[in-house]
Amino acid sequence: MNVLVINAGSSSLKYQLLNPATGALLAKGLCERIGIDGKFTYKPEGKQAIKEADVAMPTHSEAIQAVLNALVDKDNGVIGSMKEIDAVGHRVVHGGEAFASSVVITDEVMKAIEECNPLAPLHNPANIIGIKACQSLMPGVPMVAVFDTAFHQTMPPVAYTYALPYEYYEKDKVRRYGFHGTSHKYVAGRAAEMLGKDIKDLKLISCPLGNGSSVTAIDGGKSVDTSMGFTPLAGVPMGTRSGDLDAGILEYLMGRYNMDIKEMVSILNKKSGVFGVSGVSSDFRDLENAGAEGNKRADLAVDMFNYGVKKLIGSYAAAMGGVDAIIFTAGVGENSASQRLAITSDLEFMGVKMDAEANKVRGEERVISAADSRVKVLLIPTNEELMIALDTAALVK
Repeated sequence: MNVLVINAGSSSLKYQLLNPATGALLAKGLCERIGIDGKFTYKPEGKQAIKEADVAMPTHSEAIQAVLNALVDKDNGVIGSMKEIDAVGHRVVHGGEAFASSVVITDEVMKAIEECNPLAPLHNPANIIGIKACQSLMPGVPMVAVFDTAFHQTMPPVAYTYALPYEYYEKDKVRRYGFHGTSHKYVAGRAAEMLGKDIKDLKLISCPLGNGSSVTAIDGGKSVDTSMGFTPLAGVPMGTRSGDLDAGILEYLMGRYNMDIKEMVSILNKKSGVFGVSGVSSDFRDLENAGAEGNKRADLAVDMFNYGVKKLIGSYAAAMGGVDAIIFTAGVGENSASQRLAITSDLEFMGVKMDAEANKVRGEERVISAADSRVKVLLIPTNEELMIALDTAALVK
């Protein structure tokens, strides 16, 4: 079975064609600047990437048609015909409380996704456009929606309820939703396989760390708490997002600088985090280089990030009554040995003992804790696309 995985943004579209049974990646690529001056990238596995500029992509339909044309191209295609695409898996950011798992897309499902648009106004409408474009170009091919939020629907009310007047939850569904669910689910499953244990018997803390970062407590394979909240703005300081802060700061700054709420939220999402503290960059590699040159604010930004992750690991271990393994994944989690070491330092009281040599690795699946560490520390490269493909295949079979 071949599954086409689609991740549609407002003016971009990422795609991969995979065989979920074997995990084989056949091709991947990116459509950018849709509606402007389309740029198209296509990379068949084992071959050089093909990049084209000024490709006519006035809408997502033309972008997806370009993808399909590339996949069956006589010179660089990886399948003989469109009939070899058995299903399409769509990443959908927000499923609200309506979806606790991936689902085959029907008219009723589309309506429920649209009803979640106010919860993710920048993402869900774009995801819907991608789904409709595929439905139009690939009639009869089953489509599946895989939600970033679905994995976290197992959180108990004590974890997802905000201390606001309860009517805001009842009427407006204001609650903690959490994100990165597909990544958390994938690495948790891989952790159980690496440790040779049933996931139902494990307490895990998953840390996808990068420009966007979240930490999740996973007990028995189920999310029981997570750092992102009603939006992806909550949690640790991220590349440009502030993470958790005192809401009173908003009123203070808005009054002092005569800002409206849109300006304030833009600052919190796009000008804060490690970029805001350092004044240098949202890229942790740039911050590491700046710190090495003596930039104290860059060092502070990285230290704040590491400290925030460390605090969440401790609090989630307390919430679960223990932890068997800590998982690092995503851009920073997979590639920064120094930050992994900084985050796990001083956690010896919990049973964490790192192997400094094993930790000197980038993007390679392995145990990076010492052999006698009671709590295992794992590095697991994430693969959200494969997780989407697996969910899609399981549903359409």
